[in-house]
Amino acid sequence: MNDNLRFGPATGIGSLPGTDAREAAKTATGSFEDFPFLPELPARGPGADMIGRTAGMLVELYARVEPSGWRIGDRPGRDTKRARSWLGEDLDALEEFTQGYGGPLKVQAVGPWTLAANLELRNGEAVLSDPGACRDLAASLAEGLRQHLAEVRRRVPGAQLVLQFDEPSLTAVLRGQVRTASGYRTHRAVDRQIVEATLRDLVGVHAPGPVVVHSCAPDVPFALLRRAGAAGVSFDFSLLTERDDEAIGEAVEGGTRLLTGVVPGTDGPLSDPAGSVMGVRTLWRRLGLHPGLLAQAVTVTPACGLAGASPEYARRALAHCAQAARSLADNPE
Repeated sequence: MNDNLRFGPATGIGSLPGTDAREAAKTATGSFEDFPFLPELPARGPGADMIGRTAGMLVELYARVEPSGWRIGDRPGRDTKRARSWLGEDLDALEEFTQGYGGPLKVQAVGPWTLAANLELRNGEAVLSDPGACRDLAASLAEGLRQHLAEVRRRVPGAQLVLQFDEPSLTAVLRGQVRTASGYRTHRAVDRQIVEATLRDLVGVHAPGPVVVHSCAPDVPFALLRRAGAAGVSFDFSLLTERDDEAIGEAVEGGTRLLTGVVPGTDGPLSDPAGSVMGVRTLWRRLGLHPGLLAQAVTVTPACGLAGASPEYARRALAHCAQAARSLADNPE
């Protein structure tokens, strides 16, 4: 499949400010007519946050809010029901604003490793502390995602779905930097092959559709994500260093889509759209890549979710991404 049919030139990360599902869906579809996304509105409270939303998708595993965060429980309680209700509201709104739509459409869920690092077992420790619990969580997530993707397809039948896994804790999991409940120690690093195999299984849930992995943390493991089958990697462009050059060059040459986060996620002045993608052009020259590849290889996004931005800035930031993508396509040099 032509990569430009799988991905559009610009899109959002997922979260938006505010609590109005219809307003958010209108913004996400109106800003990106050729690559809209299903918005998330964490300002609504527990269950609309990133971890709670995905916990609500789990099958035969339930989570509830404790003072320390989300914890696995025995049965679906108020918090699970709230998470599912808000997701249903968001899907209703998306369906309303995507009537007749036939292009790529992005939906997001927390990936298995960030979920394991942030979801607690009954004893208060992270799921990450127990390899068997990690396997059970990944299997529950896989089943929940199958159901979620089927529901989105039913509501927006013409769309080609792109599944994004949010994995901001992935680098910390690989390096043994996730703190224990006491805060005095860290959980042991998870073997890279286990991390990769689990991600590969989750990527397979959406086969043969494309899966993107998003992380706005430094040192995104590009090569590992590509081996796990990710068709795209979404990252904060400002956190790249020249150490990432080789991995990025290999990714582009291997056909991996780069979702480059070049627009700040919180309120601030925006440069002109061409200026926002200047760094991407510079990277291309440094890697010796053909400028004509730019529009085929790059989707422009905000650096991270926009939940912490003002509604007015969020709308401007998304419009800015679309304009910056046009600038890249029109003037790749």
